[in-house]
Amino acid sequence: MITFEGAQVYLPDGIAETNVTITEGQIAEIGGPAQGAVIDARSLILAPALIDVHGDAFERQLMPRPGVYFPTETAVIDTDRQLATNGIATAYHAITLGWEPGLRDVHRGRDLMQAMRDLAPRLTVENRVQLRWETFAFEALDVIEWALAGPLLPSIAFNDHTSMTMRGYDVPIQDRAFELSPGFSVAALDDDRMKKRTVAKARRAGVGEDDYIALLGEVWTRRSAVPDMIAKVAEMGRAVGAPMLSHDDTRDETRAYFRALGADVAEFPMVLEAAEAARAGGDPIVFGAPNAARGGSHIGSLSAGDMVEVGLCDALASDYFYPAMLAAIAKLDEERRADRHALWSLISTGPARAMKLNDRGEIAIGKRADLVLVDWPEASVPAVQGTWVAGRCAYRGVPFASRSPA
Repeated sequence: MITFEGAQVYLPDGIAETNVTITEGQIAEIGGPAQGAVIDARSLILAPALIDVHGDAFERQLMPRPGVYFPTETAVIDTDRQLATNGIATAYHAITLGWEPGLRDVHRGRDLMQAMRDLAPRLTVENRVQLRWETFAFEALDVIEWALAGPLLPSIAFNDHTSMTMRGYDVPIQDRAFELSPGFSVAALDDDRMKKRTVAKARRAGVGEDDYIALLGEVWTRRSAVPDMIAKVAEMGRAVGAPMLSHDDTRDETRAYFRALGADVAEFPMVLEAAEAARAGGDPIVFGAPNAARGGSHIGSLSAGDMVEVGLCDALASDYFYPAMLAAIAKLDEERRADRHALWSLISTGPARAMKLNDRGEIAIGKRADLVLVDWPEASVPAVQGTWVAGRCAYRGVPFASRSPA
């Protein structure tokens, strides 16, 4: 039994200075006397721990430099510790299952998921998986089926970076049509502009530029079979109740298509039309926390801050940088985009609802004790002092100012 005493507690209906007692992994009492081990939380915030629905920063641990790979087990353990220190108690690692060789190869993705399973007893937070499936990667079906039968139910995100790459050269990425529509304009592979478009992808895949374009052309011949493959994967996801998301939507038609298949979460909609279509359909909307923390999208898409302000964002994901979740809340708070309590829900309650994790995401009696203790001085940035996952301390960082002199 542990009691956090005197914290500013983020409760479902507001913020209150009170005590919170946890026992056997759950929140047992709010507002009662201190019991068991007591943590002095005066002047600190006690809030629901962060839930990250899409993060691929682990790729930096796997391949810290282009073509330089580190042992998978080392990368998983280091990633887990980074999550804990950033207050993230539940993380969906966006593991790409694609047709490219190299970092995002489907077999490498399976090996990473297996390593996560094998290391689970040594990890400090709940490491889940987002099956970031490239819809042209037909070779991924066996791995998807295997992953859906695993110990922690993954989510499925429908990605189509193949069509993005093949869009007409005069079409900005945000203006492209629905990828499966007859009106989707297609670029010529033998144009020199294709090399410029794919040079970074070829480097990531570890192949030459010409070889990458040749492979892209071969994969593009699968296009007519993609809708049936999407329907098959969606059926697999529905059968086990997996949360499903569509990625980088640019049209209301795109959102409607995936909603009809059961993919009812809009992940990183790129234009207002797609975000408004998601809201009209009652779909949770996810944006990238780096977008909010930096003050805008680095590729010219919607501003996450603007979307928060107008009520078109339900969750913020770490995307490519774990510290961005807390940094985004600080930035949005500074900009007065919403009150602090509402902002915190974007990294806790909102993600929990989107992923159908009904046992966590808020401080309420009977909920799982996933908590974060935060130091947030006035006119400064927040810092995590402790992370608890199901009542177990995953991280405790005591600053120098709090230590007794030697």
